Amino acid sequence: MRSIIPFAAVDAKTRLASVLDTDERAAFSRAMLDAVVETVIEAGHEPTVLSTAPLDEPTRAASTSVIVDDRPLTTAVNDQLTADSPTLVVMADLPLATADDIHRLTESNADVTLAPGLGGGTNAMVIREPAFRVDYHGASYLDHRAAATDLGATVETVDSRRLATDIDEPDDLAEILIHGDGAARAWLVAAGFELDAGDGRVGVRRR
Repeated sequence: MRSIIPFAAVDAKTRLASVLDTDERAAFSRAMLDAVVETVIEAGHEPTVLSTAPLDEPTRAASTSVIVDDRPLTTAVNDQLTADSPTLVVMADLPLATADDIHRLTESNADVTLAPGLGGGTNAMVIREPAFRVDYHGASYLDHRAAATDLGATVETVDSRRLATDIDEPDDLAEILIHGDGAARAWLVAAGFELDAGDGRVGVRRR
């Protein structure tokens, strides 16, 4: 099974701009990518990072296979799908994902197995149907289910909170500090972030 991790290497995670500057967002994105790479490897796969730009810094992700493709996400991923092998696609901003979560995806016998995000996107999937193509616009989870059904393909959904939690907004950082234990959490702690429950709701603050 081929394993693809798409990664936006340029101007990453702009919705975190209120808490991280440009260089920090780049470094944090790389830490999340490293966490996902480690998880996919732990699950027994050899991931290929599908990056929008070269990965020059010496990190875990840079030491694995890297394909540079600066085209839009949908086009770049579809170009990697082949009829010869099933393909696992895991987004690079899922630092809470575990090897067990990946196993749940890959052990499914469905033609298309989907792990939805909390906002209706598709955070991970396994594609076994050669005719299936991705489309990451809008509520892509629903669109992917419909596309698979239109092909007559079987579909399974993996309901996993860890796979559903992609890190986009400042409030999402609390999830890493509460539930994470890898490179992304280590980066946040080193950068001075800590949990803040001062107003009755758990968030983060920076020392």
